[in-house]
Amino acid sequence: MSARPFFTLVRNAHVFAPDDLGVTDFLVAGEKIAGFGKEIEPPKGIECREVDLAGARVLPGFIDSHVHMIGGGGEGGPHTRTPELLLSKVTVTGVTTLAGLLGTDGVTRHVESLLAKARALEYEGLSTYIYTGAYQLPDTPTITGSVRKDIVMIDKCIGAGEIAMSDHRSGQPSVQDYRYLAAQARVGGMTSGKAGLIDMHMGNGKDGLKILFEITASGEIPKTQFLPTHMNRKRSLFEEGFEWAKAGGYIDITSGINPEHPGSEGAVKPAVAVREALEAGVPLSQITMSSDGNGSMPVFDEAGNPIGVGVGDESTMFTEFRDMVQKENIPIEQAIQVLTVNVAKAMQIYPQKGILAPGSDADFIVLTDEFALQHVWARGQQMVKNGKAIVFGTFE
Repeated sequence: MSARPFFTLVRNAHVFAPDDLGVTDFLVAGEKIAGFGKEIEPPKGIECREVDLAGARVLPGFIDSHVHMIGGGGEGGPHTRTPELLLSKVTVTGVTTLAGLLGTDGVTRHVESLLAKARALEYEGLSTYIYTGAYQLPDTPTITGSVRKDIVMIDKCIGAGEIAMSDHRSGQPSVQDYRYLAAQARVGGMTSGKAGLIDMHMGNGKDGLKILFEITASGEIPKTQFLPTHMNRKRSLFEEGFEWAKAGGYIDITSGINPEHPGSEGAVKPAVAVREALEAGVPLSQITMSSDGNGSMPVFDEAGNPIGVGVGDESTMFTEFRDMVQKENIPIEQAIQVLTVNVAKAMQIYPQKGILAPGSDADFIVLTDEFALQHVWARGQQMVKNGKAIVFGTFE
C-alpha cells in the first residue's frame, strides 16, 4: 500500500452525502472525514494536499454486499471456476467497501481462504467483510464449526451467505433448517454487535419468497435478518419482493443481471427495477443493489444442465447507477442511497460507511459533468485518478 498524506483538503466539490450539500470544501484527516465548510483553511505547519474539484460531483463510495473475492462458479466443471479478484478491478468501478462470500462450491473453496483474501484486499486499501457458509444447508461450511461462532469470533464475519433458496443447486433444506440458521445468525450478531445478516441467494424456483415469509411470520426473526438477492432475476420474484419490502424487509437488486444477457431474458433491468419498486410504493430505504462481482453467470437449459458461463462484473454497479439517474429520472441523491447508505444500514456498518459526514470513513467517488467516474478515494487514499487505477495489488 502506497503512502498517503495525512491531510487532504478537497475544494469546490458538489457533495451528495447522499443529501445534496451543494458546493463545499471538506477536510480528510487520515482515513476519516474531518469536516465540511466553505473556505476551510489547511492545518498550519502540517503537510496538506489540496485538490480542486470545481465542477465535479462527489458521492460516497459504493458498498458491494455480494462479491466472490476468491472466485465462484464451477457448475460446468473445474474449468468454469472464476479467478480471484484483483484490487484495481474493484477500485475503477467506484466500489470502496465489499463483502465476500462463497456460492455453489463449498467444497473446493473455503471460508478460511475467503477470510485471507478479505484481509489482503483490506491491506491493499479497501474495506472488507465476509459471510460464512455457502449454498448448502444444513451442512454449510464454516471456520469454527458453527455459523454463530464464526460471527462472534471472526472480526470480519458479519453473517452467513450465500445461502441458496428456491434453487436446484441448494441442499434442498427444510424450513426448520433455514429457521435454525436464521436463529444462529441472529444470536451471533447480537452477541458480537454485528448484523448477523443472511445473504440469501434467490433462484428461479417456483417457491420464491414463500419460505422467508413463513420463517418471519411470527415476528421472532425480523425480516431485516435476511438480504434476499438476485430479486430482479425474473418478474414474478421481483414483484413478490414488493410485499416483502413493504413489510420491512430488504430487496437486493443484482446489477449484473440484465435481460439482454443470455439466460436472463425474463429478468428486470436493475435501474428499471429500482424505479418500478419505488413506483409500487416500496420504501427507498429497503432497496439495495449489489453486483455478484467475480461470480460465475451460468446459463442452464430446460433440464438444468449448464450450457454456458460468464463472469459477474462490478462495473455494472456504476452503469446501473448512471442509468437510474439519466434514464429512469431518479434524483441522484436518491439513486446513490441504493448503493451506499441503504447497504451500510443492512450490514450495520453505518454511519462509518455509506455517507460522507464528519467521522465517517473517507470513501468517495468523483463524477464529471458528463457522469463519468473520474477519481476514487478509499479510506483517505486516492486509488483512481482520471478513470485509471493508480494503486495496485501486490501481484498486479
